[in-house]
Amino acid sequence: MNITLIRSYRSKNGNPTFVYGVSGNATELAEFEAAQGDYHRVDEETGTPLWFTTRCVGPSGKLIITSNGNVVPDMSAFDQAASLAQQYGGNFGDALAAQAAQSILGVFKAPAPQNTVQNTADASLEDL
Repeated sequence: MNITLIRSYRSKNGNPTFVYGVSGNATELAEFEAAQGDYHRVDEETGTPLWFTTRCVGPSGKLIITSNGNVVPDMSAFDQAASLAQQYGGNFGDALAAQAAQSILGVFKAPAPQNTVQNTADASLEDL
């Protein structure tokens, strides 16, 4: 099942709460509803099933229903990135972690502009 962040808010206890819309095929959505039980909620306007969590998993992700019937986010990409960063450590590990985080979250920085050398001889000829 796929999830997409819809909104977030602070609970009455002051905890951040993230609300995700859940999508999937009919079988997956039925399993999700059964696993959620009394906690199953649907957006009244769109009919989209909702999943609430206090741990942000980014703007989108996937859900898994465990063998115990618990609904949890698929954090395998995060775990893999953390493992690689820890394996290599140092500057390389930091670079791997930054790149993986951008990839997982779908956030990409534009590359820094390359230094260019302007031909000053041509510029000085124009001044004559």
